Amino acid sequence: MTCTGIKIAPSILSADFADFGAEIRAIEAQGADWVHVDVMDGHFVPNLTFGPPAVRAFRPHVTTFMDVHLMIAPVDPCIDACAGAGADMLTAHVEAGPHIHRTLQAIRAAGMKAGVALNPGTPAEAVTELLDLADMVLVMTVNPGFGGQKFIDMTAKIRSIRDAIGDREIYIQVDGGIDSETAPLVVAAGADVLVAGTAVFRDGSVARPEIYGQNIRAIRASLKDIRQAR
Repeated sequence: MTCTGIKIAPSILSADFADFGAEIRAIEAQGADWVHVDVMDGHFVPNLTFGPPAVRAFRPHVTTFMDVHLMIAPVDPCIDACAGAGADMLTAHVEAGPHIHRTLQAIRAAGMKAGVALNPGTPAEAVTELLDLADMVLVMTVNPGFGGQKFIDMTAKIRSIRDAIGDREIYIQVDGGIDSETAPLVVAAGADVLVAGTAVFRDGSVARPEIYGQNIRAIRASLKDIRQAR
């Protein structure tokens, strides 16, 4: 995994729950770089979605990179199950437990890339001492739990994290309200992985996958003249 170019990572939380395999194949064929899987427990966030068995079921359909975002607490009991299910990247929230440093160590020890996520109310400084263990920092631009929410401007936080990263090979991912209007804002601030659910899946379907491609290309086109902060 090398930090080159802007990655588009559609969140399958916005896909057709009755046809995940076909949806995953469709978004990859239409230009998705990663597949983003939101695991929610109804405790850390007010919604219940997938768990390791679903991650395992998705795995055979993913040919790019499976990016699993844990919105659960506690995290550590789920790490080995997610590794066994085939996650490439596992992201845990700073807010989900008292020992995030140990959690990142455990994710790496299980053979996955390690991401660390920050909710909108958590300052950038919360990840300063974790960067040497992180392959990615995820900046939430909504309060986690549901798709389709309005973007919260976290560009100052993204810039601060990009400055702290320096020359390390660490992605900054942004998740929440990302579309062709907000994507340029976060990329200009230093983000390089864009999670988009509604903006990718809107108006498309397995029967009309070309709409997914149009939506992904619209996000990319919005970035054409944006110079990324480094």
